[in-house]
Amino acid sequence: MTYQRWTLRTENTSYTVRLSPDGPWAELDAWGPLGVEDGPSALDWSRRTHFITPADAAPAEYLPYGLRPFTGSELVVSRPDGEDRGMWWEFVGAETDEGALRLAFHDELLGLRTVLHYETVPGTDVILRWTEFTTAAQELRLERLDSAAVNIPVTGVARLTYLTGQWSQEFQRTQLDLPRGTFSIGSLQGVPGHAYAPWLAVQDGEAPAVYGIALASPGNWHITAEAEPGGAVRVRAGRVPHEGAVILAHGEILATPQLACAFSPEGLDGLSRVWHRYERHLSGERLHRPRKVLYNSWEATGFDVDAAAQLELAKTAADIGAELFVVDDGWFTGRGDDTGGLGDWWPDPAAFPQGFDQFIADVRALGLDFGLWIEPEAVSPGSRLYAEHPEWVYRIEGRPGRLVRNELLLDLGRTDVQDFVIGTLDRLLGTYAISYLKWDMNRPPTERGRPGAGRVDLDAEHVAGYLRVLDHLRSAHPDVTVEGCAGGGGRIEHTTIARTDVVWPSDNTAPLDRLNVQYGFLHAHAPHVMSSWVTDAPGIFDPRPRSLAFRFVNAMCGVLGVGADLRAWTPDQRAEAARWIGRYKEVRDVIHHGEARLLGTPEEPSCGVQFDAGDRTVVAALSTGRLDGAPLLPGRADRLRLRGLEPAARYRDTATGTSYGGAHLLHYGLPFAWSRDHDADLVVLVRE
Repeated sequence: MTYQRWTLRTENTSYTVRLSPDGPWAELDAWGPLGVEDGPSALDWSRRTHFITPADAAPAEYLPYGLRPFTGSELVVSRPDGEDRGMWWEFVGAETDEGALRLAFHDELLGLRTVLHYETVPGTDVILRWTEFTTAAQELRLERLDSAAVNIPVTGVARLTYLTGQWSQEFQRTQLDLPRGTFSIGSLQGVPGHAYAPWLAVQDGEAPAVYGIALASPGNWHITAEAEPGGAVRVRAGRVPHEGAVILAHGEILATPQLACAFSPEGLDGLSRVWHRYERHLSGERLHRPRKVLYNSWEATGFDVDAAAQLELAKTAADIGAELFVVDDGWFTGRGDDTGGLGDWWPDPAAFPQGFDQFIADVRALGLDFGLWIEPEAVSPGSRLYAEHPEWVYRIEGRPGRLVRNELLLDLGRTDVQDFVIGTLDRLLGTYAISYLKWDMNRPPTERGRPGAGRVDLDAEHVAGYLRVLDHLRSAHPDVTVEGCAGGGGRIEHTTIARTDVVWPSDNTAPLDRLNVQYGFLHAHAPHVMSSWVTDAPGIFDPRPRSLAFRFVNAMCGVLGVGADLRAWTPDQRAEAARWIGRYKEVRDVIHHGEARLLGTPEEPSCGVQFDAGDRTVVAALSTGRLDGAPLLPGRADRLRLRGLEPAARYRDTATGTSYGGAHLLHYGLPFAWSRDHDADLVVLVRE
């Protein structure tokens, strides 16, 4: 049988698409390690169907309702009056470039052209997929417009891994076996949200080969997996229009968010390294700019911000080795608590009587860079901005507006609001010596409307406005480090990561709680984007105490920061903190640029993260079990088995001088005798 077939190749994988012999659609032929396409397709099927169509049974890459009426379609189109709710297309051609493929389909009756885009990412094992629509004949309603469908063959039960949670408990790794039926996650909060991350991994039972997807959508989204008859899982992912449908105007071109598709033969841990490499690619040249050790004053002072207290904290932070001082919420006029001030982004003269510029100069005189918190999408009802521009907030005519966290949300889809935010940021960054900006977002849209605007795609316009502002920040202020935050991890996905330097995974910084958050986070995201603080916060979900060493070693698995009230620390604690910060500076290049391996889980007595770069291996080891001084077994130390080392090589511990064979570390592991006074360690090994 002759049919058209295209293969995209990454560093270590192949992805082959073919035109179906059964109809006008593209379907997956093979996806896996290089050469996997050499042989009969594992997704081929008998072509005998009962009560469904061939399109419903095929491993189709993308199909409209009409051609695929029963088992889930990616595209639902109708005329503006709601009639003719369906679409039947024909294949019109393919275009190929180096590492790129475009497949075009056309429905003559509706006049809709649909192009499926594929693009490999250099230096990674990621393939990007998205879809583009153009109508040349009439206005159309797109009721569903997914980015792509992903087909995964399984011989048994599909094992799904995803990241769940809530505010302060984000990125909890969760697993589900799906023998048959439908699984769905998503968000309608205008951001990815705290409940689920737009990320999914699929395995064939406990087989090591794993397929992953991640949707680059800062707005509403869904991921739906269907375990189909005949041994396959079909995953559909895309944005969810807030208004129920998107109107595609005559001549308009509309593109969906990109869906990143990844494969690893080395299980979830191997898949995590694929995502880490991809995010290092997204960071571009910014990857090579050292992420500085920051101190953030929020947990020490809250809204009670004044120059004298802040400078006291800054001096102590500088003494322990911090490189950056960030003033959080409370620095601007009208912000004595969370009921006012948002929108009026002017330094409070009462808090900084010598002037904000002098305060920053005093901080910088300590050898520290200066950073500032801002929540540019929010406005307080009592602010001057709201009094001047009440029309700038989302609202529905005749309906009361609800306050969330005592604030309203600006309609960032409006160009005048975008211009205001850009002007505010330009004024602050142009007037003051600010080198770090923490962008927060603490409330989802509720009354999502823009009176008098007619039919508008509010979710897409807000996303476009958000990205326009971030793109301006990157071009106009390229040396400013930008941190992305949304009440913690509420808006973390690839379009944000591509435009920021670090992101804030959770507002929960308690030791064991944070360990669970970071364990899940590192499955999907890279260490160099993970901002992590050492604080005094007790556990919200797990109150078990942990040492200062534990808190530092845990935070050193990403971008190290400190948020504790240093004024209350003893001289011994400050000295210990200075030692940990010094050690971190010696190895942060390995942590941020190297290959990371997750060792164990937070449920085991010991867990950690291994980082490898060149001849150096850094192991952050943490005890999660009992701390009464008893070893795991009488007289025997606990051990963490390392991975990825050369069995025949020797590795020397730079602190103790102990030398280990690679095979020993792979088979038995590094020994740790945990106790109440020793519940964490950072081991640096050098290959001899």
